[in-house]
Amino acid sequence: MVKHYERWRWWTLALRGVAAIVFGILSLFWPGVTFITLVALFGVYALVDGTLALSMGFRRDREGVDSALIARGIVSIIAGAVTLTWPQISALALLVLIGLWAIVGGIAEIVAAIRLRKVIEHEWLLGFEGALAIAFGVALLVSPLAGAIVIGLWVGAYALVLGGMLVGGASRIRTVMREHPELAA
Repeated sequence: MVKHYERWRWWTLALRGVAAIVFGILSLFWPGVTFITLVALFGVYALVDGTLALSMGFRRDREGVDSALIARGIVSIIAGAVTLTWPQISALALLVLIGLWAIVGGIAEIVAAIRLRKVIEHEWLLGFEGALAIAFGVALLVSPLAGAIVIGLWVGAYALVLGGMLVGGASRIRTVMREHPELAA
């Protein structure tokens, strides 16, 4: 029996990756922009990421829903909504919010890697991305005195790595779907 997480729409994963790459580039090349701009960039990215994660998590079939992706989607949407509706968020509050978001997302990616280990090759990369996300989140929580520019650089670097890995994962899933069309049904 084919499980719902094996029938992910690869393009939603690719869109999450592209959104992360765009966010990462903007954060890295404009680290000196005002803090409000960084907050807005993160908020928009988190909303896009959350919406796409939810769309993948609620893909229903006989197996039900993917609770790890739904959790990631909910946390991303909450993080995005908080940052966009509270633009005066302090550096420390934003740091904690992004750190927690990265940790929850990392856990979801590790869960996905474990579930996909028999379906795609190099699933360890997805697990590695999850471990990097957790490490990134912990690093943000441990260094609360980092300035907005450092946060922007850290977030930008993380987003670029995350985006590249998501696009790579989407490519692998797309290849599996082409080789096994019954999974795409």
